[in-house]
Amino acid sequence: MPLFKALGAVAIACALISGAATRAAESIPSHYKDLYFDAARAGRADLLGGMIKDGFPVDERDGHGYTALILAAYDGHLDTVQFLLARGADPCAVDQKGDNALMGVAFKGETLIAEALVSRCDVNTTNRSGQTAAMMAVLFGHQDIVRLLAAHGAKLGMRDALGNSAGSLAHQQGNVEMEALIAQLDPRDQTQAAAMGTSK
Repeated sequence: MPLFKALGAVAIACALISGAATRAAESIPSHYKDLYFDAARAGRADLLGGMIKDGFPVDERDGHGYTALILAAYDGHLDTVQFLLARGADPCAVDQKGDNALMGVAFKGETLIAEALVSRCDVNTTNRSGQTAAMMAVLFGHQDIVRLLAAHGAKLGMRDALGNSAGSLAHQQGNVEMEALIAQLDPRDQTQAAAMGTSK
């Protein structure tokens, strides 16, 4: 269903599920769920609010394990992220790969949303591959997010399942500016990254 049609139908869905606060999440038709997630991707807090008010679970998940908060954050909708947080959305929820909303915005470079999320969960949380939000920010060159995460306790020397740290990832990419930033923020990690580079 095209997005504009789906969003137009959300208002209808809100009316149809009115009074469904006691309905089990499993009994909500799949197309209502699709409308909810489409609204999150589009940043339509007004439509999300109507569905939540009428009993739709704020942390309902789609087939990938994404919540509305994860989707709104990834697509850069700060106002919608704040709206969902105010209505009890779990900022630490993870998808099937173990990624949370903070990891998603570190990947995308959404600094303002990262600022809204960074103090709500452990910044050193790892996904199923052992990656942290800081590693994702490094991989895509988002220095401002690396600084933000480090200021909130990110351990840049942590290793993922392949043995990479933030510093070694920057080194492998030849990102000299990022290496210099990590050397400033965590000299121990930079020393380890350099050692790995010379041993190859």
